[in-house]
Amino acid sequence: MFAASDLRDAFSLSRAKTLRTGVLSAIVVAFAARFLSEHYGAPAMLMALLLGIAFQFLHEEGPCRAGIDFSARTLLRAGVALLGLRVSWQLLSGLGAGAVVLTVLGVALTIGAGILGARLLGRGVRFGVLTGGSVAICGASAAMAIAAVLPRNEHSERNLVFTVMSVTVLSTLAMIVYPMIVTALGLDTHAAGLFLGGTIHDVAQVVGAGYMVSDETGDVATVVKLLRVSMLAPVVFIISLVVNMKGLGGTDSQRKTPLLPAFVVAFLVLAAVNSVLGIPEAVANVANELSRWLLLIAVAAVGMKTSLKQVREVGGQAILLVVCETVFLGLLFLGALLLRPGL
Repeated sequence: MFAASDLRDAFSLSRAKTLRTGVLSAIVVAFAARFLSEHYGAPAMLMALLLGIAFQFLHEEGPCRAGIDFSARTLLRAGVALLGLRVSWQLLSGLGAGAVVLTVLGVALTIGAGILGARLLGRGVRFGVLTGGSVAICGASAAMAIAAVLPRNEHSERNLVFTVMSVTVLSTLAMIVYPMIVTALGLDTHAAGLFLGGTIHDVAQVVGAGYMVSDETGDVATVVKLLRVSMLAPVVFIISLVVNMKGLGGTDSQRKTPLLPAFVVAFLVLAAVNSVLGIPEAVANVANELSRWLLLIAVAAVGMKTSLKQVREVGGQAILLVVCETVFLGLLFLGALLLRPGL
């Protein structure tokens, strides 16, 4: 279901021996990040990224390099594909047309705001798409999926690490602040869940913020968040389409972006299977946990490929851009909910 080269990498015995050391290194970092997250309350993605950066020397010339590259690319795509099992038509149909339209509009406008903001701040369109998409859809997971189809340059790894780090930190802050906002404004259960699910970046923080308010708010927030997750496939498809139309994928066939990347096809197929046949809860839980681990390992590997010095070079304008995108999305939802209370 993934690219042929990915399958050859995964199942070739000689290739597996080459990848083993680097993949195991990324797994160890991911386990350490999960331990710190569970015992000290820090976001697992952020911990994996920071620990990965600390072990950046492993990606230098040596036995770990190939496995780390494999983890950052192929394991990432497998983890994103498995997110499709979290989405189904039945889950999303109960939201109501107004909530669906607002959520979809929020994704589109936030990405547009990211592109516009990047231009105003002297940043490239790619950076605007990357940050806008990660804020609009599902944080670190979206950032990594979008980065996988964007044309690459010498700043790609640095920008990805910065984006994952910044949206994770902002999402954690939003998990603390946003429940206080909905309580202060007196939003009802549905409106509060729509706001929290539509504006907080990462799934885990949405769940935490929603159930911090009430069980009903948490249920609505989770469903709205999954609607945003489902937007990942069409957004990546559109990006791939634009890249191909503009010829930005490069002349090397290995660098060309497929019109519909294999991991996006897998995402859609799994979502369709879940919608039509229904996936047993036990299977869905296992797939969800596997997806979380694959993404955590991939984030650790991305950190191992990037030095902290490179991240510092992104600059204050980039931080301003991500903060503005976050504020824009929050104000968009608040404005809509206050003007149209029945959404």
